[in-house]
Amino acid sequence: MKRLIDYYLNSWKNDHYRMPLLLRGARQVGKTFSVRKLGESFSEFVEINLEEMPEARVVFEKNLDPERMIAELSAIMQQPIIPGTTLLFIDEIQVVPRAITALRYFYEKMPKLHMIAAGSLLDFAIEQVGMPVGRVQSLYMFPLSFIEFLVALNYTILLEEILSHDPEKEISSVIHDKTLALLGDYLALGGMPRAVKLWQETKDPLTCSKVHTTILDAYRQDFDKYAKKLQIKYVELVFKNIPVQLGRKFRYSLIEGEYRKRELAPALDLLATAGIAHKIFHSAGQGAPLGAQIDPQDYKVIFLDVALSQVLLDLDVAGWFSDPRAEFVNKGALVEAFVGQEMLAYDDPHIKKNIYYWHREARGSAAEVDYLMQQKNFIIPIEVKSGSGKTLKSLQLFLESHSSTLYGVRFSTQNYSEYQKIKSFPLYAVAKVMSNKNLELNNAMKLLVGK
Repeated sequence: MKRLIDYYLNSWKNDHYRMPLLLRGARQVGKTFSVRKLGESFSEFVEINLEEMPEARVVFEKNLDPERMIAELSAIMQQPIIPGTTLLFIDEIQVVPRAITALRYFYEKMPKLHMIAAGSLLDFAIEQVGMPVGRVQSLYMFPLSFIEFLVALNYTILLEEILSHDPEKEISSVIHDKTLALLGDYLALGGMPRAVKLWQETKDPLTCSKVHTTILDAYRQDFDKYAKKLQIKYVELVFKNIPVQLGRKFRYSLIEGEYRKRELAPALDLLATAGIAHKIFHSAGQGAPLGAQIDPQDYKVIFLDVALSQVLLDLDVAGWFSDPRAEFVNKGALVEAFVGQEMLAYDDPHIKKNIYYWHREARGSAAEVDYLMQQKNFIIPIEVKSGSGKTLKSLQLFLESHSSTLYGVRFSTQNYSEYQKIKSFPLYAVAKVMSNKNLELNNAMKLLVGK
């Protein structure tokens, strides 16, 4: 399965100044698969899973001399580990946090060795031992984006047409309708790699739904690995309530029961650290950087994957296949969450990114813009309309009150168009918009389609 991360992994491989790499992201987003695929381009690929191999854990519990560690790991694996020709992959590295500390010594004393580490709960281990600053690089992974989904289903020619299309002109209605139908499939199935793989093979939504249930169960089983015993019930409560509150400011008071914010807020932070939840912070949006103007107590929350959200809500996804146009209208909060998921997937993966929104709470003049995007020193407001999207009062109000903003973006089921300071894109064109922010994304997309 081809992924955008392949481009960034190959760039890391060929970078003369590379450092040991931490591949970060939630459980089951495809980290191990992508590293194994990169390993095929090396003379030797050595994979060590610290969760499955207790004998390898001992290697990192002694002194952190790289030559000793490599010699012992080679003996355990019965494979040579040769700097310059071997890719060494340490999976589930969070099991031995001291192994994260060891990465700095590989960088300092064995810089020619290609070394990648990953783990489903890696960020919790980093909180324990700290990041070897200036000695380790990171790449962040997410579920398959919509364009990766299209490639997985062999719609490469269609994708090339979308990516090369001039946004100042309408796209063919045939292509537009076909792509919206496929987007409906994606919103039903989501981007978890195992579910997409089964859809390739079976075209059976029920089989995919079982995979989603299994993934959610795995996330629940992880709760006791990073939450204290007394916190687990709060983590479960927040876990179930994130999809319920999609599209609006997250309020702990809406969680049923006699619970206090001081009990529930740490639970949400744990889910965010695990990569399962993403906060969308309110920002004044008056200029760059957006993160300098946030209210840390004012945020919306989206779940890792739109399909997992629907399973948690016990929603019937059949409508996405039979009448996607109606579903776009009826499930506006989910469509908004999809755009946020896409924005994360297409941003620069070297840095953990936040996403932002804007609102004004004034009597008789309340307004909300779904997302804000920083492109160099400019702020671009983004409105998501699940239907035709003809009413854009909030977007227009933002443009009027933020004079330095050049234009706004609307995503909807409508075709490309432009009117005054508002550029309209179809919902399937988030990658096109994000490529103006993350210039490397253009190269990643070319590799994805085989160019």
